[in-house]
Amino acid sequence: MPRAPLICVFLLLSAAGCGQATVASEPDPAARALVELRSCASGSYRRLGSDRIAYAAIVRGHATVVRKPGGTALAGFAEENVNGVATVFSVLGARVDRRCRPTLYRVQVPLRPNGVTGWVAPAAVAVARVRTRIVVELSERRLTLYRNGKPVLTSRVAIGAPSTPTPTGRYYVNQRLIPTDPSGPFGPGAVGISAFSDVLTGWTQGGPIAIHGTNAPWSIGEAVSNGCLRVPNDVLRHVFKQALAGTPVLIRS
Repeated sequence: MPRAPLICVFLLLSAAGCGQATVASEPDPAARALVELRSCASGSYRRLGSDRIAYAAIVRGHATVVRKPGGTALAGFAEENVNGVATVFSVLGARVDRRCRPTLYRVQVPLRPNGVTGWVAPAAVAVARVRTRIVVELSERRLTLYRNGKPVLTSRVAIGAPSTPTPTGRYYVNQRLIPTDPSGPFGPGAVGISAFSDVLTGWTQGGPIAIHGTNAPWSIGEAVSNGCLRVPNDVLRHVFKQALAGTPVLIRS
């Protein structure tokens, strides 16, 4: 008899003991990287990040993200999200002044539609450097974790079923959660990413997508989930430890 897909709903998870975002203990590393450019046209845009380094923006108190510089508000974000975890954006670039100092950061935010971006004031966020990256290849049912541009872990994964596919695109880790029952369908933890299911729009919290463990090891390598990515529990523990909030996640077909 075919086994039914397991459900991925963060309502079943607890933020207690979860890995929070790491706030930079040094002056804004993104701003420092920009200033090292030394000469910029005021109001110009500079891309940030590479295959080796990315930047995460952690909300301080409250942050308003606008649709474009000088434009209307896209959304407001509290210091913590609905799961009680620090709110984190992925920094894509910055609008700079003539001394290459950031006046606005362009960020990806965890909202629908998938991949939506906006702009946030540097004073509203603390910026941290991230050295990890995750690539998921759906056709190969494979996940690879990179650190400093080099692969450090590769695993087979279970992906979304044909009726509830895993969304492709560029995302980032926005929260890490520990299930209240580590022997349940999420295994010992879930690494939440900024993607949402394209079909399960009526689900709790909009149908968020995660990389998580499983109590159904038979499912690894199969297309059986509701959109989430399942990995063996021992693999999940390594990914959970290393993939801090802000880690870029590329999901491709």
